[in-house]
Order: sequence, then structure tokens, then C-alpha cells
Amino acid sequence: MPGISLGIPILLVVAVLIFLGLAHRVLDRLYLTDKTALLIIAAMVVGSFIDLPLGNRLSLNVGGGLIPIALAGYVLSRAGTSREWGRALLAIVVTTASLFAANRLIGAEPETMVMDPLIVYPVLAGLVAYLMGRSRRTAFIAATLSILFLDIGTLIWMTTRAIPGTMALGGAGVFDSMVIAGVIAVLLAEVIGESRERLQGGPAQKGRPPALLENLRGFSLRERLYPVERKPGLRSDQEYTPFEDETMINREISQDYPGEEDELHAESMNRGE
Repeated sequence: MPGISLGIPILLVVAVLIFLGLAHRVLDRLYLTDKTALLIIAAMVVGSFIDLPLGNRLSLNVGGGLIPIALAGYVLSRAGTSREWGRALLAIVVTTASLFAANRLIGAEPETMVMDPLIVYPVLAGLVAYLMGRSRRTAFIAATLSILFLDIGTLIWMTTRAIPGTMALGGAGVFDSMVIAGVIAVLLAEVIGESRERLQGGPAQKGRPPALLENLRGFSLRERLYPVERKPGLRSDQEYTPFEDETMINREISQDYPGEEDELHAESMNRGE
């Protein structure tokens, strides 16, 4: 319905889940603490009403453009491997291409649209982003940025056709679509990943070290990957961190759980903050 934003209510629901401590696992994968995530949500809600002028016809919405770009850039910059970088970039390209294909089907002008873009675009972006990224982090990046890139493509289309009017990148329906797409992508990664383990009775155990199995069952990496150990010759106030175990676990995960290696690395990086 016109005039009603879906993005803000969804963000408020997400904020409640974070406040109740129900999103800790997902936030770990995105390198975010609860406090930081709540601040970002608040900034997006307030920023959705602020447009930064970029020219005579163009502006950038803070909540739906500037903050999502900064957040995606931050998450991607923390990628631990070149493999994750490559997978994220590929997911962004494929997801964006799928949205442009859907745009050709739906139509760019309101009178030619055969389906509601507020439903089609975020659902498609979330689904394709998950299928290409597999991990929560990569899926989130691809889903949100692809919506923004579609908006940029619409701007280019309007410019080449000399269509009059102004445009706020990331504003109005784009803000809603970006929020919905990001939530769908992360939920798919979380639910499907959990369901897969439940259906197979937990992670495969043959030939895997106990530390890896415990982490895949949901134990905190902070507690299991970095136990407090005493190395001979160290003072009582010194601790030993077995980084060799982290390398072994990452290698094991990469063999049978595509996308999980990078998410395990995310938790280990969070511990160092």
C-alpha cells in the first residue's frame, strides 16, 4: 500500500530479536556485536528520512543507501580468505543479473508492471544470494547490494531515455526491498543450514576432530577453539592459543561444508576484537 514502509517495522522486529539475544549466532557471522547491530538499525531507521543531494536530479538516501553500502563494505573487508571474496563478488554479480532479468519481465514503468516489485525483487534477491553465497555473510552482502545496483541501473535507464524527475538512491521502495532481501537471505542461510544438520542427525562425524564437531553442533568457537591452556615454560599469567587447531578445523569444514569455513573464521576474528 502506498505510503506504508515495510522496512522500518521489519528492522524493529529484528532489533527486538537482537535485544532478546536471539540473533547472536548470526551477528557473529557478520562481525557485529549486539550493541553495534542495534546502533546500525537505529541509524538506518533515522537515515531512511534523510537524502544527501548528489546533483540536480540525484540524491543518496542515508538509511537505504549510504549505511548498507558501508555495512556491506565492512563485512566484506573482514573476509578471511580470497575464496570468500571471490564467492561474494560472484554472488553479487549473479544476483544483480537475476534482478535485471526480472526487471525486464516486470517492466520498469508502473503501468507495465505485471507483478508487485516490492515482493518479487527482495524474494528473488534473497533466494539467489543464498544459493550463490551459501554463508550468511555472503548472502547478506549479495542480497542488499544487488537491490541497490538495480536502483542504479534504473537511474541509468531514466537518464538515457531523458525521463524527467528526481531519484533518491536507496530511498522509498528500495529501502524496503533491501531490508526484506537481507533478512530473507540470512534466514535462508540460517534455517537451511540448521535443517540440514537436523535431517542428517548432526554434522558428519567420520574422520573429523572433536573440536570441529562441537563447533558444528553450535558450541561457541570462543570457548572451544581457544581453550585456556598452559604451555610449558610460560608464566602463570600467560595463555596459549592453539592457532594450529583453527587451521585444521577450517580445512575440515571447507571440504564438506561450502561456506562454513569462512563463518568459522568470522567467530575467531570476533574473539580478537
